[in-house]
Amino acid sequence: MKETKCILREAKAAVSSLAVLKSEEKNKALLAMADALIADTSSILCENKKDMDAAKDTISSVMLDRLKLDESRIRAMADGIRAVAALPDPVGRILSDETRPNGLHIQKVSVPMGVIAIIYESRPNVTSDAAALALKSGNVCVLRTGKEAFHSAFSIVNALKKRSS
Repeated sequence: MKETKCILREAKAAVSSLAVLKSEEKNKALLAMADALIADTSSILCENKKDMDAAKDTISSVMLDRLKLDESRIRAMADGIRAVAALPDPVGRILSDETRPNGLHIQKVSVPMGVIAIIYESRPNVTSDAAALALKSGNVCVLRTGKEAFHSAFSIVNALKKRSS
């Protein structure tokens, strides 16, 4: 397991290369990520079973339902990534444009934030949602799921990385 400082250094190093990706490149990667989830469904479900077995009798039935993945939920995760790919690219969008009385032209333009850390409960679907939104917006994300979903989230990340790089 990598140390947190090392993970954050690597994330920061990736910011500049991700921030300059063209819309087409991001969308191609997002679509590949969606396909990867579908292709790796069986291994994701296997890892999710480990999480479900370990969490049984330790978390509420509501939390267990949020933790549980099945083929339908994985398809929904992939569909969510495809929906993000279909959104307009937020990077470079002009939010406001004005010319001051003295002739100074001012534009407010959306830019990536850089590194975004996301800590979330044991809901494996958030893993792919957060990764897709971060990529679309030109950001790098560092994800930390609840311990109950570790195997599921790790498997999802591995699938996304296989096809998008």
